[in-house]
Amino acid sequence: MTLTAVKQNIQLSELDAWGTVADLGSEILKGEVRAFGKMTFGAPTDPVSSAYFGTTSGKFRMVYPFNEQAVVVTGQVRLTDEATGVSRTYNQGDSWFVTKGTPVLWEILSESFVKHYFAVA
Repeated sequence: MTLTAVKQNIQLSELDAWGTVADLGSEILKGEVRAFGKMTFGAPTDPVSSAYFGTTSGKFRMVYPFNEQAVVVTGQVRLTDEATGVSRTYNQGDSWFVTKGTPVLWEILSESFVKHYFAVA
């Protein structure tokens, strides 16, 4: 068995460059929104995976490709469920669950943002 602690205050410099969020299937609405990540379990294409995922500031839209539970480890983000119009701001330590297929508007309110997520396809 492996026990992995989810670290707080992870900086983008500690993660691998993953291009932009557009390279990952999102629509960028404001800014360049560069993406960074580091897998903590599995691979992005596996049925179950987890990782740190971070971005630079900006605004983008994505339809969730998997079910996800996530916790903010650095920064601040506002997420809007575009199907319902419900919007909430998340800070370090806050978490959420989102189901596959949900259209979400992301607004990175801090200079950078990092979450740790657990995903199930």
